Amino acid sequence: MKKALLGLAVLGVCLGAQAQSATYKIDPTHTAAAWEAKHFGVSTNRGRWDKTDGEIVLDKAAKTGKADISIDMSSINTGIAPFNGHLRSADFFDVANHPTARFVGESFKFDGDKLVSVAGNMTIRGKTNPAVLTATSYGCYENQRLKREVCGGDFETVIKRSTYGINWGVVEKFTSDDIKVTIQVEGIKQ
Repeated sequence: MKKALLGLAVLGVCLGAQAQSATYKIDPTHTAAAWEAKHFGVSTNRGRWDKTDGEIVLDKAAKTGKADISIDMSSINTGIAPFNGHLRSADFFDVANHPTARFVGESFKFDGDKLVSVAGNMTIRGKTNPAVLTATSYGCYENQRLKREVCGGDFETVIKRSTYGINWGVVEKFTSDDIKVTIQVEGIKQ
């Protein structure tokens, strides 16, 4: 009898631990990736990608998670149509051959209950490199309209575009090699 009760207790603890993990579907209306790059070292070009997809699995108790976020590279938007076209071309993102960029993060770092960074791999233009997204803000709230928890924040990193094979204008310094990427993300608990 004691063995059976002990077995049930262990099973209960295991099931309780599994119940802490939750999946958050990316809300495309509150998620976007933006970038900044120096132009000839004097001014800053800025743009964003307007279409994202993905999900985040988060276990707040265990302080673990996994993020899988895809960016539709054809959705790049600088506000200047000819510039958008050049960025979609083979000179930069080669969208015809590489329509999606992707970040997969599997190492979540917390300071107490606050998420401070997510480390993983960024794939752009078919090349994958390590990347760490640092949280500049993070939190969760109960969305009154959806009647569900929403978690999100602002995350940033700096990438070297040449490591992704985006070399146009690097030598001439038309546009800097270091690109600041900021991701605004919100996920809805499923």
